[in-house]
Amino acid sequence: MSDELCPCGRGIGFAACCGPLHAGAAAPSAERLMRTRYSAFAVGDAAYLLATWDPTTRPESLELDDATEWRRLFIEGSVAGGPFDDAGSVTFTAIARGPGGRVELRERSRFRRSGPERRWVYVDGETPD
Repeated sequence: MSDELCPCGRGIGFAACCGPLHAGAAAPSAERLMRTRYSAFAVGDAAYLLATWDPTTRPESLELDDATEWRRLFIEGSVAGGPFDDAGSVTFTAIARGPGGRVELRERSRFRRSGPERRWVYVDGETPD
């Protein structure tokens, strides 16, 4: 995967993009965390998804659907979530191909800083109107 373009859509290789964050580096913003989480879905990294999920809303386990191929991420906008913020949200559309055909997920995800290192974590998401 390291030589391929990163699934998050930034146009650079996985090793220079989401790879370091999947290996433990902190995301600098809510949007970057959103992109790394999408990449985790694309590469099947459930452990990363759980590690970057707010402990107050995180499920005990997570099973990814191997039959779903995540193909494209569109970031539609973000509110706050920068280096000096404590919370933020990112609205996105993710496109996938599943056994039944095209899948389109549109969500407004909420993020907050957590723990002594104040790392960004995913809190929850809702379907925007």
